[in-house]
Formats: sequence, structure tokens, C-alpha cells
Amino acid sequence: MVLLKVRPGAVGELAARLPGGVGLVSATNGKTTTARLITACLRADGRVPVANRAGANLLSGVATALLETQGRTPAPDCALFEVDEAALPAVAAQSGPRAVVLMNLFRDQLDRYGELETLAARWAAMVAGLPATTRLVVNADDPAVAALAPGRPGVVRFGVEDPALALPALPHAADSTRCRRCEAPLDYSAVFLGHLGHWRCPACGLERQAPEVRVTRVELDGVRGSRVHLTTPAGAMTVDIALPGVHNAYNAAAAVAGALAMGVTPARIAPALAGAQAAFGRAERVALEGREVVLLLAKNPTGANENVRTVLLDPAPLHLLVALNDRTADGRDVSWIWDVDYEPLLERIASLTLAGDRAHDLALRFRYAGLDPAVMRVAPGPDEAIDGALAATPAGGTLYLLPTYTAMHELRAVLVRRGAAADFWRDGDG
Repeated sequence: MVLLKVRPGAVGELAARLPGGVGLVSATNGKTTTARLITACLRADGRVPVANRAGANLLSGVATALLETQGRTPAPDCALFEVDEAALPAVAAQSGPRAVVLMNLFRDQLDRYGELETLAARWAAMVAGLPATTRLVVNADDPAVAALAPGRPGVVRFGVEDPALALPALPHAADSTRCRRCEAPLDYSAVFLGHLGHWRCPACGLERQAPEVRVTRVELDGVRGSRVHLTTPAGAMTVDIALPGVHNAYNAAAAVAGALAMGVTPARIAPALAGAQAAFGRAERVALEGREVVLLLAKNPTGANENVRTVLLDPAPLHLLVALNDRTADGRDVSWIWDVDYEPLLERIASLTLAGDRAHDLALRFRYAGLDPAVMRVAPGPDEAIDGALAATPAGGTLYLLPTYTAMHELRAVLVRRGAAADFWRDGDG
């Protein structure tokens, strides 16, 4: 912040020193994981990237990451940053990116962003101002994001085309379901996640374009990981990732498309993704008191629904700790929990611990869902929540932590104090 105060154009100056250019990744959900995956590809390709791997994704965080590399040996030759959705226009304007990966827009932090249409409009203005040399990578399955691509040359689209992953219907909490051109309701022939899928406007004919990077098949290995089969302009790829769920198939596709846009040698992408580990709080696994603890961050209805879908892949009785905070970084409005489909969990829950500043709101939500109060325990503090949840989880079993953003940091702080995890700012390999 001091650097930007005394030298407002510092990000642009420092970025210009990187011969391999800058890549930016932005989304409501998945940007941390995808940025981590692309960074792994860059390293596997012999690059020395700058990255904001601790999650500081505003302009100040990007400036800090660039500043910290000055004088480092070997000298960095490129950068890959995850960027907050609202901060993206400012970061892009300064950094002159080689590639920009736009993954999705979901309802999130309404008290900060407003409706997602506000962000979509900001992104459209940002895309219009990008240099002609910037490769734009967009999710063909998100109508709001795909609408940013028409008329721009060299766009790389990614999407899912595995019918086995399709949901039976559009979720009631789906966000972007109207045509970006004429505002008519969209028709979907397949829906994979939230409002992501194969869409078409029956009124004006606007429709999903065939992606250059296509997920043709996904093999889900329960909650352990996934094998993702893709076709790309560089040929077919099969990617093994230690990340479960359909949402991570999208993250893998975005990472492959982003790595190609950054000029990574295609043969190095799959091995790099196979070796990448989960980012802190995003399908992160640690051992504690003879149990496996899995952290699955969720901060909006779509993310929470995907976490529900993911934990249901575990055939064992489920032991859950769900934590809800309403601080600035979470969004003050927690009414979104009523749009989360918790009901499929009810018959599978063996124990449920509810934590965070708004733990009693969660208790009310689960009570209205019809959960037996006998399996539910409210423990607002992070220490008492983890103690109670571990006690309810049998030795050798798995405890799933489903927190919002600041609640995730509080729970991880407990895991760090108990020696099960490392501080999040030490995450990464350089």
C-alpha cells in the first residue's frame, strides 16, 4: 500500500520487467485453485513465475508479490496472479496481461459487489480496453462470461461436454439465466454447475459457442480426486488432479486453457497438474487426532451446493462441521444459506457441528430442513467446534469442514496451533 501511494504505477513498471508476461485469473469461485494449477504448469515448463499464492488478490497484493521478487535469484520471468473480481479492471489496466482467464460469475458478497450484472459490466469494459495481444480465456458454459468474447480475435473457450455430469434440472439458486443480449430466459440442454451448462436464447438465437478446450469425460474418484479427459488445440489430454468434484473439472479445464494461452509446452501440462496440491482451505487434507480433516471453502450458494455434491461422493456416514461468519470478507448478508440445497445431506449425516458468528442461523436452516436435532450441535468458537466435531468423528474417520472465508482462516489457525497445518502464507513452493 505504501508503494502504490508513492508510486501509483508500480505494478505496471514491475510487470514490464517480466519477459514472459503476466497472466490473470478471476472468478467468483475457483480462482485460487486455478491460479495455483497454472503456476504449477509454468514451473514445469522451466519458467520462474511470480504468484500471489497466499491469496492477497487486490492491486496491493499484486504489487506486494511483484515487489518481494526484486533481487531474487533466479530472477522471475513471468507472473500468474489470481485477482479479485472487482479489482480485475485496475490490475489489468496496469499489468498489460499476456492472458486473462475469466472463469465464472456467481452471486457473492452482494453488499460489496451488488448483483453480478454489475461485475459483468465492469468486466466488459475491461475486456474492451485490453491490448490486442492479450489472449482472452473464457468459460463457454457461463452466459455472462461467454458474452464478453464475441468480436475479439484469439479467444480461447473452455467448457464441459460430459453428459454424465449433467444435473437433472437448473438449480433454483442459479444466477445468470437470462440472455445477455436481449434478456429473454435461456434454454438449457444440459446444466453442470449452478447456471453453467449448454445454453441458448430462443428469442435472439445467441448460444454457447463450441469451446476449444473441452472436457469430454470426468472420472470422479470419490472425494479423493478426479481424472479429467480433454480435447485441446494441442491434442487430447488426460489430467489427474488431487481435487474432487465437478467444479474442479472446470478448474482443470480453465488451467489447461490458461496454460496454453501463456505458452506452456502442452506435454508438460498434465504432469504438472498431477503434481499440484490443493490450495489452503480448498479440498485441503490434514491429519488430526487420528482423523482425516478435509477443508472445503464455500462462500455462496453455488460453492456450498458443490461442496454438498462433493461430500456425498463419500459412501461413509458423514461427519460435518459447517461454519458461517458475516464479516466484511464474507459478506454481511447471510440469507444465501436458504438457497443452499442442504437437504440431500440429511439422511447421510452422522454428526453435525455448527460454528461461526452465525452458527445459530445455520442451526435454524438445518432445523427447517428437517434434520434431527439429536445429531446437531452448536459450538460458535473455532476451538470448541473442532473439539466437538472430532469427538463425534470415529477414529480413522473423516471430518469435513465447510466454512466461509473468515471462518476458514479461524479453523485453520486452530489446525496450525495443533501442528496439523502450516500457516497459509507459507503455502506454496516459492
